[in-house]
Amino acid sequence: MSKDNNVSFRHLVVGCGNDVNSINFDNAATTPPLVSVMDAVRDFACCYSSVHRGSGRRADHCSGVYEQTRADVLRFMGADENTHTALFTKNTTESLNLLANTIPTNKKTVIVTEMEHHSNDLPWRRRFNVVHAMTDRAGRLDLNSLEYLLKKHRGDTAMVSVTGASNVTGFTNPLREISAIVHDYDAELCVDAAQLAPHKVIDMTADDIDYLAFSAHKLYAPFGTGVLVGRTGTFETAFPFMAGGGTVDIVTKNSVLWGVSPAKFEAGTPNLMGVVALGAAMKTLSSEGLASIYAHESALTDYALDRLERIDGVRLYSDRKGIGVISFNYKDIFHADLATALSATAGIDVRSGCFCAQPYVQKLLNISLSDIALNLTDGNLRRPGMVRISFGMYNGFEEVDRFCDALISIRGVSRSE
Repeated sequence: MSKDNNVSFRHLVVGCGNDVNSINFDNAATTPPLVSVMDAVRDFACCYSSVHRGSGRRADHCSGVYEQTRADVLRFMGADENTHTALFTKNTTESLNLLANTIPTNKKTVIVTEMEHHSNDLPWRRRFNVVHAMTDRAGRLDLNSLEYLLKKHRGDTAMVSVTGASNVTGFTNPLREISAIVHDYDAELCVDAAQLAPHKVIDMTADDIDYLAFSAHKLYAPFGTGVLVGRTGTFETAFPFMAGGGTVDIVTKNSVLWGVSPAKFEAGTPNLMGVVALGAAMKTLSSEGLASIYAHESALTDYALDRLERIDGVRLYSDRKGIGVISFNYKDIFHADLATALSATAGIDVRSGCFCAQPYVQKLLNISLSDIALNLTDGNLRRPGMVRISFGMYNGFEEVDRFCDALISIRGVSRSE
């Protein structure tokens, strides 16, 4: 798909076209809501009631919608309802914390990678010895390093937890190949799909993925909902991460009989409106076709990289083989200053910093341990980082042109066309 053969999804997203002076290139953090999502939430508001708590038509209807969306999640992620279930949480971070703190195992090691978001690294450190599979110079996962660690910790690895797509470089991991390696060593695989889910079709069954976490707010559905999809047997035997209303069958002063999964992991009144929003978003994305959306975003990414590669002083940390996430630095301009200038002079929203993936960015920038230690002790130093642009399905080629023109006007000149 070329610039001249552009497919637009702008009409699906709230607010697109109403503010022509503003460009949102920070979709890896949060996406704007779909029109269908806001319509669904508004239409459902008149029916809003309790879930699995009341007796009456409204409560029954709400409980039905809630459970239907749970089933829809499994289909959207290609999970087998006979082997997997879906737990509703607040976001990917809570989903990964839930899994890390509840999975029943006597094994002591969890393998993550150097490219992980903090949310797929720090939660595992509480219970497990966490070791990191290496990335190469470009930032891609080294599968040889992963297998080496699995051999080294053979019989003691409870989980290998990897990102589906990096929020820094956009690189996507070969999940089917990783799964085969992991299961050969009698470990389980968890995928942080926060970045992957909005862009590419996921098939948990075909890829033999044991657990998967994602967030609705990156899937064009705000209101604070996340999901953990995992093997039903695990949740049947695990103790709940949070306790409270809805998690129990019988409570006395001296004893507790926990309820069954998934209810025992969804303490308190659930975020029903968030679940309704997620259901509507999945329906729209399925109808439009994630393959078509990915094709559009890939063409947009290729076009942006073509233009950025012709601007003197741009150092790129992404390539054409992932999702629409491009991180870069520009000449000697501090990343935060450049982000501020893009917003102030051109109305372009980007992200700067380390994107909650500090070890990964430190390696990509070749920052030494002594430099990191200096940053920790000197509060006046400005932390190193990058600028990131990340595309949603509603972004267009003309926005990339405006972005590149703004870069050139801020500092530097374009290379010859």
